[in-house]
Amino acid sequence: MESTSLPELAEDLLERAREAHSGRAAHTVHGGAGHALRQTLLALLHGQQLSEHESPGEATLQVLEGRVRLSSTSASVDATAGDLVPIPPERHALAALEDAVVLLSVVSQ
Repeated sequence: MESTSLPELAEDLLERAREAHSGRAAHTVHGGAGHALRQTLLALLHGQQLSEHESPGEATLQVLEGRVRLSSTSASVDATAGDLVPIPPERHALAALEDAVVLLSVVSQ
C-alpha cells in the first residue's frame, strides 16, 4: 500500500505550472488502465483554464489550494481550498481565479 503527500505534490505541480507555457500541470495520483476510479491533481495558474468540455462521467473536484470557478451550461460555483464540488453531468469549464491546485476524481462508466 502506498501513500501520497498531496500538499507536497501540489507544491511540485505549481512549480511545474509556473515553468510551463500553458500555465498548468497535472499528475494522475490513482487509477488508469484497469481502474474505475481515476484521481488527477491539476495545478492551474491564475487566469488559466480548462475550456468547456464534456462531462467525463461521475466526478468531483476538491480544491486543495487557491480559488477556482467551475462553470457549466446551467450554473457556476466559485470554490476555495477545502471545498468539494460535484461536477455536473453536462459541458463544463474550470478557471483559476488565483493559483490553484485541485483533485479531480472521476469514475469511469
